[in-house]
Amino acid sequence: MNALTSASRCLVAALFFILGCGSSLAQTVVPEPSIGSWLARTHEASRQRAYAGTFVVSSGGVMASAKIWHVCDGIQQMERVEALTGAPRSTFRHGDQVVTFLTESKVVVAQKRDALGSFPGLLKTSEVDVANFYLLKEKGSERVAGFDADVVQLAPKDRMRYGYRVWSEKKTGLVIQLQTLDMHGRVLEQSAFSELQLDAPVEMGQLTALMNNTAGYRVVHPDVQRVDPGAEGWAMRHLPDGFQSMACYRRPVGLDKTMGAANSSIQWVFSDGLATVSLFAEPFNVARHVREGALEGLGATHTLTRRAKDWWITAVGEVPPSTLIYFVEALERKK
Repeated sequence: MNALTSASRCLVAALFFILGCGSSLAQTVVPEPSIGSWLARTHEASRQRAYAGTFVVSSGGVMASAKIWHVCDGIQQMERVEALTGAPRSTFRHGDQVVTFLTESKVVVAQKRDALGSFPGLLKTSEVDVANFYLLKEKGSERVAGFDADVVQLAPKDRMRYGYRVWSEKKTGLVIQLQTLDMHGRVLEQSAFSELQLDAPVEMGQLTALMNNTAGYRVVHPDVQRVDPGAEGWAMRHLPDGFQSMACYRRPVGLDKTMGAANSSIQWVFSDGLATVSLFAEPFNVARHVREGALEGLGATHTLTRRAKDWWITAVGEVPPSTLIYFVEALERKK
């Protein structure tokens, strides 16, 4: 009887141990959100919410700040960004229309441009499965600009791209702080709201009136045309994993010909969903193009130049220098 009782007790204890472990695991192992659903939430928050605030960008020891007002009527979004440091300027975005007021020169530059990826937006394109190239890791929660925020890290799966640490407001998903990290986890660049008002009383009509008030300014419409890179004589032998061609434009080198632009350049844009790279190609000019092979960096952004026979190539991107070199070496002239 004693032996049976002892065995029973051991069995009961084992069952309690197993059930206890199962209960503990059920409580502690919570699946992290998919990177796709998380990005979609932050993207919609940056587009659909009305907000106003001041954000600060720190890159390579240089700091800049700007005031932003953003509103969406459910279909179209509009925002005004006013620089608080450097040369005074105000930029308005209404859909793909971008109007920049250069206060000192009394010039307004009006053009069409893709708006994806501007802070506090993260997503540069929805055409790439970001989960194939980044891992999402939850890092707890912190308080930023007076708001409780979830913190996640987007870790790259290879050395072709940088990582990111992101703070998103708990209730809405709006990104309120963003850091770009190198392969060692060091901060290369940071953007963050220093003050923020969610559901701010921003009126689209008021922003539209300000955007259209060009009295006293000379309005310039740069002749930017969307073109096919192949038809322009350019091709890529290969691309880094995850990067796709997003668009290609022919644009003037300056604001317009009356301001000194004698020719135009081709800008070919690539993205992996978070990082972007632009390749610029223009006719070689011995007077202007004097720093062949120069590799420069400021924070997370690097610039690489090289001469390709009669052409001058400039690569710009928020990627490691080795990735820019990969892009430049893969670019080839077909005609």
